Amino acid sequence: MIIPLDLGKDSYDIILERGALKKAGELLGIPKDRKVLVVTDTGVPREYADTVAWCFENSHIFIFPQGEKSKNFDTYRKICETLMDASFTRKDAVIAVGGGVTGDMAGFAAATYMRGIAFYNIPTTLLSQVDSSIGGKTAIDLGKIKNIIGAFYQPKKVIIDPDVLGTLPIRQIKNGLAESIKMGATFDKALFEIFLKEDYMEHIEEIIERSLKVKRYVVQQDEKEMGLRKVLNFGHTIGHGIEATVEYEELYHGECVALGMIPMCGEKVRDSMLKALKTVGLPTSYEYDKAKVYEALCHDKKSQGKSITAVMCDEIGTFRFEDMTNEDLGKMI
Repeated sequence: MIIPLDLGKDSYDIILERGALKKAGELLGIPKDRKVLVVTDTGVPREYADTVAWCFENSHIFIFPQGEKSKNFDTYRKICETLMDASFTRKDAVIAVGGGVTGDMAGFAAATYMRGIAFYNIPTTLLSQVDSSIGGKTAIDLGKIKNIIGAFYQPKKVIIDPDVLGTLPIRQIKNGLAESIKMGATFDKALFEIFLKEDYMEHIEEIIERSLKVKRYVVQQDEKEMGLRKVLNFGHTIGHGIEATVEYEELYHGECVALGMIPMCGEKVRDSMLKALKTVGLPTSYEYDKAKVYEALCHDKKSQGKSITAVMCDEIGTFRFEDMTNEDLGKMI
């Protein structure tokens, strides 16, 4: 299945197909003689990066330690040094093979090396397949503040192969489903209702497709997050605050987003949200340091001085924006 994302000169195709990884060379459409740097991390099976690299005559592989803790200036510098040492030019390409951290790191390096070289994304986690691999957001963290340094830089193509999810731990599957629940809650009631069933894994391809189409619609309307795209921050305002205060693997990104969505739900939908999160196996409560979460929230890049635009859900499949002071959000924490 090809899902086109229309952004004028920056348009590209999202290819959703089982077994697509094995056909990456054909599907990417990069000339065989171009240099490519395949960026991956230690948590991704090495065979995935090798499968892609073997498609090209002049390929290099850069592997960095798995996890959010690697999403920093040091890793970014090393990727750029690898590109420079191998004499990459603007006609060459960077290919991300991995999850959201890999896509962010590789995309930001591609966006800034020589002021931009071609970037392709092959997401291998559910979270990156349903959300972060499309839309062009690339970034690194600074300290404990997520994604504070970055750029909008669209990939040339995205390849999504549901078969690679077979190597993921179940916790990582649940981590990704939080983003799909977010999209269902704010845009697609039928998608949301899948998560009220015990057999949601039997609908995984439908979940990926519907999630991608929601995000595609939003990005096509508002590529640079000047208005509508802010809806994709549902659950992220408080979620990022929690994520900034816990150790890596104590809570994953999607688990923090799950917690962050609950207070943003109206009374009519909160029970449904809690049921969906529990059915999937995502957390609905957690003991965290409220003062530290508040401090992180005040440094969030979505903050505008002493206020922030929060995304609220009063009925499944709908949303509204509400301007809140940091103090108002502090009470919701």
